[in-house]
Amino acid sequence: MTPLAGLLFQSGAEVTRPTFWRIGPIGKVLFYYLAAVAIGVFLVGSYQRVMQYTEGRSESFPRLDELPRRVVAAGRTVLSNRTLFDGDVVAGLMHAMVMWGFLTLLIATTILGIDMDLYRPLTGESFFTGQFYLSYSFVVDAMGLLFVVGLGVALYRRYGVRTERLWDRHTGLEDGAFVWALFALGVGGYLTEGVRILGQSFPPFETVSFVGWGVAVALERIGVTPDAAATVYPVVWWAHSLLALAFVAAIPMGKPFHMLASFANVVARDDDAGRRLPGIPGDIEATNAESVTDFSWKELLDQDACTKCGRCSSVCPANASGRDLDPRNVVLDLKEYREARDAGSEAVPIVADGTESVVDSTTLESCMACMACMDACPVDVEHLHSFTRMNRQLVDQGDVDPNLQDTFQNVMREGNTLGNPQRERGAWTEDLTFDVEDARETEVEYLWYVGDYPSYDERNKKVAKSLATLLERAGVEYGILYEDEQYDGNDVRRIGEEFLFLQQAGHHVETFEDCEFDKIVCTDPHSYNTFQNEYPEVDFEKFADDPMMAVDVDGSWDGAPVYHWTQVVEELVESGALDLSGNELDYTVTYHDPCHLGRYNDEYEAPRELIEATGCELVEMPRNRDDSFCCGGGGGGLWLDFDDDPKPSEERLREALQDTETAGEVEKFVVACPMCLTMYEDGRKTGGYEDEIAVVDVAELLVEAVDQRTTTEPAAVAQPADG
Repeated sequence: MTPLAGLLFQSGAEVTRPTFWRIGPIGKVLFYYLAAVAIGVFLVGSYQRVMQYTEGRSESFPRLDELPRRVVAAGRTVLSNRTLFDGDVVAGLMHAMVMWGFLTLLIATTILGIDMDLYRPLTGESFFTGQFYLSYSFVVDAMGLLFVVGLGVALYRRYGVRTERLWDRHTGLEDGAFVWALFALGVGGYLTEGVRILGQSFPPFETVSFVGWGVAVALERIGVTPDAAATVYPVVWWAHSLLALAFVAAIPMGKPFHMLASFANVVARDDDAGRRLPGIPGDIEATNAESVTDFSWKELLDQDACTKCGRCSSVCPANASGRDLDPRNVVLDLKEYREARDAGSEAVPIVADGTESVVDSTTLESCMACMACMDACPVDVEHLHSFTRMNRQLVDQGDVDPNLQDTFQNVMREGNTLGNPQRERGAWTEDLTFDVEDARETEVEYLWYVGDYPSYDERNKKVAKSLATLLERAGVEYGILYEDEQYDGNDVRRIGEEFLFLQQAGHHVETFEDCEFDKIVCTDPHSYNTFQNEYPEVDFEKFADDPMMAVDVDGSWDGAPVYHWTQVVEELVESGALDLSGNELDYTVTYHDPCHLGRYNDEYEAPRELIEATGCELVEMPRNRDDSFCCGGGGGGLWLDFDDDPKPSEERLREALQDTETAGEVEKFVVACPMCLTMYEDGRKTGGYEDEIAVVDVAELLVEAVDQRTTTEPAAVAQPADG
């Protein structure tokens, strides 16, 4: 048998294979006709899909600006399979093998078509010979093998070990048919190749097609003769060809369309999705989610891009706590209803409380707006945008939990979510041994937005006092707004009260513009997010004619540098303004990443560096940084009552005590968010962890370290008087 190295020097005329071998001219014409039909069905079906998106609402910010850059960036993401490796290496490898194998086979088929239908008719020659053919055959066989192996892994995960997240009420026949069809195409291609090689009596150069050659050898050993292989070849070829053409035609009609929709979804992604939300029309009569067409075209595209992989479901803290929420199912319920409406089914409410609807209000109330689902999604489905649109519809309809209604009333009457008198907003400063400047009257470097809970909640007041102490000792020029500070509006916006958010934003922007400061520093990551990412997006001129929204601001607020307090204090520690040696404390601690600081705004290191600056030993929980588990307070969860078992806060504390590398040694559970502090103090009590772990804020650790440093410094040596 001639080795590959020698084959490269054979004549090009000998080293090739006949196309349409034993098919005949009628069969060839029939194939081209069926191919044209399949491609036509694919193009028409894809066009109809795209036209459905045009029925959706326009987006409030650009999705297709700088399109070449977006396409290149999406290509890098998709071709690298980067998002698929996150959290599941096996799934990432499997998908990479399938995708690259599929693309190679598609490219190979295209090359063969170019040779047969363009190059040969124009030149009378073929480039599908010699070294090119040998290289082509080897690469196609190798990549096709990866394709089949990858699909084998997919089938094993689906039907062998039955990976839990792949199965749910939206799992149907089309999901299995999609994988099996691809697998049959891969195996059928090798079978067709093996039958041809056997039927042609093993041309020596075909050893480069090592898989096909192996199939031919196996067929020969079970008794198939070359004549029998030649006889049956047309049947095998037509079976493979018809399956391939049927697959092409079916792409726009079901799950295979995600191959196109997913790429388009990554192209149209918003880098700030979640941390900023779509604006609402200036027309107060506009609907939010009364019908399918109230959703934006990107939200409709999200539905088609969803691959049913269940990654969002597996990381959702509401789903893990037994609440009535599975992010995947919400997206797929909307898709199913949209397709049913297109087929002429009766309309029902998109979202409602206690009546027949596509999505129930309790499902949306369960959402913590933690963005874990969006972070886990490999195709950039922006769940939170659709959820917020439906929450706005619930507010419009009055289908809102009474606890949330009470919170809205508190904000409207008193300017804070707890309903406490606004005149007491700055009362916490009275216990300090120094004065806190009034930023309305004094020019400062930092305008400090304290927040509701640090201003009123007894436990969180300790954090506010600790932070004030740190700023004072570092000599920072800072001030607060006292009774002119109100609730920032971040979470009421995420539960649908857009106009209340706009009122709060308008109040603060007016107040900010009346003050003289360089930067804003926030205690709460929620405030940090909304000041930095959402207030500058509001166009107040759109609401100038609304008496409820009379704001003396022209257009949008041009903003100011906004920081979370850990970012500011980190700089103070690095500069030496807060003198720490790095060994003041010797606790073993773990740190919980707040969703609005971490996943929302990619700040993971500042709090950790501050913890380490105190001398504490920091051990990480298994779920940390962008994989952090939510405390349960976001998206209105702080104001709602759920019968969770376990509560998200209880589950997180269990993880800290039992799943860290130094399980049983963690003494303090460290947070950097007032909401997290509130939720975890509650979780300590309800979960029975009061005697096992303490919950502290980073600021409290720092103050303890600074106090420790002060008390251990050696006294100054007295100098003798002159003379």
